[in-house]
Amino acid sequence: MPEPADEPWEYSLYIPNDPRAVPICRRTLRLILTMHGLITLTDTAELLAAELISNAVLHTDGPAALRVRYSAGTLRIGAWDADPEPPDPPGRLGDLSGEEGGRGLALVSAWADHWGWQPLSRFGNRGKYVWCELLRPPATR
Repeated sequence: MPEPADEPWEYSLYIPNDPRAVPICRRTLRLILTMHGLITLTDTAELLAAELISNAVLHTDGPAALRVRYSAGTLRIGAWDADPEPPDPPGRLGDLSGEEGGRGLALVSAWADHWGWQPLSRFGNRGKYVWCELLRPPATR
């Protein structure tokens, strides 16, 4: 397995508004992290990316993008979508009311070291970017 490199890197995967894009994003993220030697972050990163991309696909009508960036020991996973409205606040993880959905950002909030969102406007397109960060654990020797 490759050793994690200290050099920063970034990937973007643009996807259509299609639920089938979620597993494609998960598998692509797993490959990226494996190739960069960050396999210890893969399971958690996949869960978080799936939640962010699922929200982008389910709650908007336009395209979306998965963005993954690594720099200085921090992995940032983000989902861009074309809807400029802020995401709903995180629900509670313990809420077992039987309703489908509504706990995605609660999972992100619970598992990520940091998370947030920001509105975006570029080239006349509006939208938002919802992101979370995972800190790479120190190397064991």
